Amino acid sequence: MLKFLKGVVAGSGSGLKDLPYNIGEPYASAWGSWTHHRGSSKDDGSSVSIFSLSGSNAQDGHLAAGRNGVKRLRTVRHPNILSFLHSTEVEADGSGSKHVIYIVTEPVMPLSEKIKELGLEGAQRDEYYAWGLHQISKAVSFLNNDCKLVHGNVCLSSVVVTQTLDWKLHAFDVLSEFEVNSEAGTSAMLQFEWLIGTQYKPMELLKSDWQTIRKSPPWAIDSWGLGCLIYELFSGLKLAKTEDLRNIASIPKSLLPDYQRLLSSTPSRRLNPAKLIDNSEYFHNKLVETIQFMEILNLKDSVEKDSFFRKLPNLAEQLPRPIVLRKLLPLLSSSLEFGSAAAPALTALLKMGSWLPADEFSAKILPTIVKLFASNDRAIRVGLLQHLDQFGESLSAQIVDEQVFPHVATGFSDSSAFLRELTLKSMLILAPKLSQRTMSGSLLKYLSKLQVDEEPAIRTNTTILLGNIASHLNEGTRKRVLINAFTVRALRDTFSPARAAGVMALTATCSYYDMTEIAARILPSIVVLIIDPDSDVRTKALQAIDQFLQISKQYHEKMNSGDSHEASAAGATLITGNASLLGWAMSSLTLKGKPSEHAPVASMNSETPVAPATSDASSAKFTQNAGGVDYTDHPPAPPSPTSTDGWGEVDHGALREDREESDKEGWDDVDPLEELEPALPTSAAISAAQKRPVINAKPPAASSARPKPRAAPTSSALEEDDDPWAAVAAPPKPAVRSAEDDPWASIAVPAPRTKTKPLTSGARASAPAAAAATTSAAVDDGDPWAAIAAPPPTTRAKPLALGRGRAKAAPTAKLGAQRIDRSSSSGL
Repeated sequence: MLKFLKGVVAGSGSGLKDLPYNIGEPYASAWGSWTHHRGSSKDDGSSVSIFSLSGSNAQDGHLAAGRNGVKRLRTVRHPNILSFLHSTEVEADGSGSKHVIYIVTEPVMPLSEKIKELGLEGAQRDEYYAWGLHQISKAVSFLNNDCKLVHGNVCLSSVVVTQTLDWKLHAFDVLSEFEVNSEAGTSAMLQFEWLIGTQYKPMELLKSDWQTIRKSPPWAIDSWGLGCLIYELFSGLKLAKTEDLRNIASIPKSLLPDYQRLLSSTPSRRLNPAKLIDNSEYFHNKLVETIQFMEILNLKDSVEKDSFFRKLPNLAEQLPRPIVLRKLLPLLSSSLEFGSAAAPALTALLKMGSWLPADEFSAKILPTIVKLFASNDRAIRVGLLQHLDQFGESLSAQIVDEQVFPHVATGFSDSSAFLRELTLKSMLILAPKLSQRTMSGSLLKYLSKLQVDEEPAIRTNTTILLGNIASHLNEGTRKRVLINAFTVRALRDTFSPARAAGVMALTATCSYYDMTEIAARILPSIVVLIIDPDSDVRTKALQAIDQFLQISKQYHEKMNSGDSHEASAAGATLITGNASLLGWAMSSLTLKGKPSEHAPVASMNSETPVAPATSDASSAKFTQNAGGVDYTDHPPAPPSPTSTDGWGEVDHGALREDREESDKEGWDDVDPLEELEPALPTSAAISAAQKRPVINAKPPAASSARPKPRAAPTSSALEEDDDPWAAVAAPPKPAVRSAEDDPWASIAVPAPRTKTKPLTSGARASAPAAAAATTSAAVDDGDPWAAIAAPPPTTRAKPLALGRGRAKAAPTAKLGAQRIDRSSSSGL
């Protein structure tokens, strides 16, 4: 029992008390007497590497060298030297007969096993070997030239590879200072040189010629070791004897001269590792140059960065794929996250990220992309929106709603029309991931402003977007928003493709409307467009009318069958094929200016007609017409409410902002039964008649109500007449109307108050007055207002002048004279 308790306290393996790491399976190879284990942290589970060395007693020579290696690894720091984390020495069995040293480092793998795992061949293998040798040469140069230290045993087994495929030097058991004037300077080498295999020892070390070693440069021994590493690397064999180094068949020709200088028999002539990096042609390849540029990116200017990142996507395809994904991609991601990379680097990041599995992409790339949405760099934001389709599906709904959308939404009000359009189009991917609160409280407010944007392409695509995301709105929001957005705004836009988009959006969302809405609000709005100046709008309007009439017929058949409740509830759901997405109608705006200032915007001509009632095909698909549409020659369409920034009531195309309802989306206060603006020919004739001069004398009470030309009925007229068909119905015959329901009574010339003698008989009448009276009598029969003027007053009501209590007869002659003078002058 006591022995068991001691084992638990002292422990070994994963149960060590003093080691906060779990020891896993060992690798097949390691340097010297060490064993290389996989491992993990007990705190967070992160991966580590654990090296263990056992000795029979505390004075074991291997343990003494191991303690030297632990001390050196702890104190020497360099990017290409293995990173030290933790170390401990314990008694394995508690009896003191066996001691074990543990070193915990960053997670690495033996180079020999990593080479087999990668399986690189040809030029890609040489490029990767060149990068690895470049890193080991820098580490050896740092030890020899900067620290005046000698490693003593550089070989294939003393090199390990990190998770980012970087090569790192370790095995510091024989590492010692190099001091020319002190014999004690090589004490560690003297003590532990027996640990080095004879095949790796240069001739002077093999003969223990310490006098020659002290006279040699500090890199002499390690340059020989670099030559041994190069041989083992390219031959694929472990060095068995020194004579095998003469076999140069596998050594690349560009590296051969330097390889021979590293293995010079004269220590003073051996090549300095620092010069090996600079002089060798072998190290100048695409992979090495690309990684070196990325590592010193902060020292490059903006022109160099821009040129490099524009070439990187194509260059990455030519580099070894594992190196790109494990080395270049993390470098690129961190440089973008911390602002040292230019905007074109985003294209390279997404292209390289697409080569990762989905789970790795979400873990390694998405966090960086989400942080980039908060960037103030407009070029970065444009790049993210342009490539949103490549990573948008990988974003979770919570991340989109809480972290992405608040930053993307700033683009809705950006001064750049190009960025506003990209932001709008991005909602096609992001909107399905938004919560109903965000969609109703924020997104619809932004879309309400974009539907009155100064750019016609943005207004058109806003309508298309609303049609596409309608299925993601709740029923109450759809009832409040869709019809008002499509009929009151889109169908009245001055831009013909915007009107066509409104028609197609209504068709694509027909399943969300009941028969009351179709009959009272949608069909009356679409019917007017069959006389639209644009042929494409007329065509789409007729197609939409056909589809809605089919819905009406099915509703009628349901009603006749007696199932009125089901017919009323089903509404437009009887028609299928309206659930597919609408395509973007307009071409993208340019960054250099508005399209309206440079070239006509693309037409909305559609190559795909509306799907029939029983078809499962796409209900609406807009395509871009190569030729522009010159909408400046068309007669003015209904004015678009583009004069304000928020939603308000729409009166004949003029938007009145309702500031009291600013907390709503903007569609709530739009009157769906407003009178449409385009006037029919009959109304145009009446308007022309109003512009003709009126010569008849007026009583004093009506002098201030002189009829003026009118282009359209006013808002007050709409309030008095709620008939939604008033704007498109033919005017009634005046002969059958009474005085009470005559719509022109308020503007017609009042009848004479009494049959008094003519104005020309007055005492103050002049010659021009007499002439005017004669002219009035002559044209009385052809008066254009005679047919629509109010009838003479009856006994049921007082005359208009007396009822209003205006001036008396004395001023009548004066006012009449002034009117006759103006008429006479205009007649002349």
